[in-house]
Amino acid sequence: MSKKTTVLAFDIGASSGRAIEAMYDGTAISCREVHRFENRPRQADGHLRWDFAALMDEVRVGLEKAQRFDSVGVDTWGVDFGLLDAAGHLLEDPVHYRDARTGGMVEQAMRLMDAEKLYAGTGTQILPMNTLFQLLALKKQQPGLLRRADKLLFMPDLFAHALCGSTTCERSAASTGQLLTLPAGKWNAQILEAFGLPERLFLPTVPSGTVVGALECGAKVVAVAGHDTQCAVAALPTQARNIAFLSCGTWSLLGCELDAPVLTAESMQLGLSNELGANGRVNYLKNIVGLWLIQESRRAWRRQGQEYSYAELERLALASVPLRCFIDPDAPLFMPPGDIPARVKEYCAATHQYVPQTVGEVMRCIYESLALKYRFALDQLRAATGKRFEALHILGGGTKDTLLCRMAAGATGLHVVAGPVEATALGNILIQLTALGALEDLGAGRALVAQTQQLAEYPPQGMAEWDEAYERFCPLLARCGPCR
Repeated sequence: MSKKTTVLAFDIGASSGRAIEAMYDGTAISCREVHRFENRPRQADGHLRWDFAALMDEVRVGLEKAQRFDSVGVDTWGVDFGLLDAAGHLLEDPVHYRDARTGGMVEQAMRLMDAEKLYAGTGTQILPMNTLFQLLALKKQQPGLLRRADKLLFMPDLFAHALCGSTTCERSAASTGQLLTLPAGKWNAQILEAFGLPERLFLPTVPSGTVVGALECGAKVVAVAGHDTQCAVAALPTQARNIAFLSCGTWSLLGCELDAPVLTAESMQLGLSNELGANGRVNYLKNIVGLWLIQESRRAWRRQGQEYSYAELERLALASVPLRCFIDPDAPLFMPPGDIPARVKEYCAATHQYVPQTVGEVMRCIYESLALKYRFALDQLRAATGKRFEALHILGGGTKDTLLCRMAAGATGLHVVAGPVEATALGNILIQLTALGALEDLGAGRALVAQTQQLAEYPPQGMAEWDEAYERFCPLLARCGPCR
């Protein structure tokens, strides 16, 4: 192919966003970051909310800086949404998944539909932040707002609507919400009826890579895999079927690709989730609190007048005594923003472990706990699928953290392949190129990533020490003390 194709990928995460311009000449993809911005949630009207107007202002800046491109696509986080009225106006800023409004909603929902039936109907890990429970909270707390709402758009679809007026619902984003039937990708009518959710809110879903409109300049708007995890997985630099992936950012999502969802009671009890991937396969995965613990710890120390770079935090962790104490990264204690280092100490004291004293010891505890939780999740995946994994591919920003990559290899006993760093943006780009016909399919895109991107490899080391640590770590996950 001789014609050059240029696409613009907006990758918007929970703490920051960026616009990446990519040019494909038929042989390689060259990328440049044209704009980067912070995502600053704010308290408004009694809730923690995303400032959608401010985010759209940043998107427009990115469009202006890029100037010329053939298409644009936006990926974001999952579960959160905006509500439009009949005239297509956003009724209020979307509420943040970390907001406390869903407290008690899971328990109330289980009175209307038992957990096994809900899971069998959606394949989604039952978490309070899921769209279903957000809607139930809205129905209880703001029934007037729900009555005024005409359409529900997940965050990436909301950006597309603001760009070109489209009202579509991309399947990978929709599959995070506990409302979609898998693998069909259609809204579960039984769930909508059981919970009294108005059908008018839910638009027909479209597959990743659908062209949904155009900008005034003529550039096409592509519904990429709206959930950033699925964009990252789209850029896996391999076609092998015996590997696990870890999309490592604010959240860690560890999983594997399957041809069909796993909807069993055992899968539900293991806390595993099924999501629709950009290539039509099912991504079977575990949601794990990820680099949020490190990011929020750094913010806590900054508020106390101590400024550390991520490199400094890594060095301090490396200099501390290994494998002394652990946390469950997914304990509810660590979900809200705040003083994570103090909560780490509280957790360790409550579970009768050594209590970390220094910055380095807190960081070491977080790093090692994440690595051990990865092993735990892999054990769950093996139990549910019978798969034997030969390698773990780490994707995204976490690949720059060499200490975490080494620890992941040691804790899991798997050969770790780290990269690409910009997996989410690359997946967004590959989906757009496929939609434009510049790439034959996503398989060709993955082959291109494997040929052109820099990857790092980490063989497992120190297995005996990690095995002993894992024996001490697992009982923590079953405790129901003050930290659970």
